Amino acid sequence: MNIRRMVCFGVALSVILTGVAAPVWADGGWRRGDGRGREHERFRERERQHEHDRDWVMDRRYNHNHYYPRHGHVVRELPRNYRIIRHRNSRYYYDDGIWYRPGSGGFVVITPPFGLEVPLLPPFYTTIWVGGIPYYYADGVYYRWLPEQSTYVVSEPPPEQQVVPDSEIPRELFIYPKQGQSQAVQDKDRYECHRWSVGQTGFDPTQPGGNVSAAENAGKHVEYQRAMKACLEARGYSVQ
Repeated sequence: MNIRRMVCFGVALSVILTGVAAPVWADGGWRRGDGRGREHERFRERERQHEHDRDWVMDRRYNHNHYYPRHGHVVRELPRNYRIIRHRNSRYYYDDGIWYRPGSGGFVVITPPFGLEVPLLPPFYTTIWVGGIPYYYADGVYYRWLPEQSTYVVSEPPPEQQVVPDSEIPRELFIYPKQGQSQAVQDKDRYECHRWSVGQTGFDPTQPGGNVSAAENAGKHVEYQRAMKACLEARGYSVQ
């Protein structure tokens, strides 16, 4: 979904926050931001090839609207650019948001286990919010960012009644990366600044009424905007 990154905020920051170092993964030297343009092109080409394939279906959840092979579908060979992800002494194979395990006749398309850690999000994903925390959704899989480990983790589906689509989050600030930050880095910075600003002001735009009283709403909203603006500018963004 990757719509323009804009958010509402509060309280001027006096502390400059630093970014989190990107991890390097053993399999293929996987670094954040590497080859993302090529991944997008490859993903689009794959979708065009399989648009009318009965073994592929469009994932319409949260208006994600991308094609993936059915879970349980078997391929004889893995895609050329697959990655190996190890989890609890098992090997999983990953390519463009699709997960595989060895099976009868080849490799089976699966849902990865909860707790499996990955260095990158799929080329295309849909952001949803649950209790002020962003989840990244693609092909029936939910990912969360773990700042302590500087990685993403496959998570259990959140309660449907608590999901707020990204398009419904109040937005008033226009945020532009000045240092060529990748989409994954932008999402991480936005999330961490959001959490910091909520902690500083008590105002949370992902909650009804900002999670403050009606009398406080306007003032806390402004404080939150100021906090987010200062935090993001300290991380190399232009905020208007």
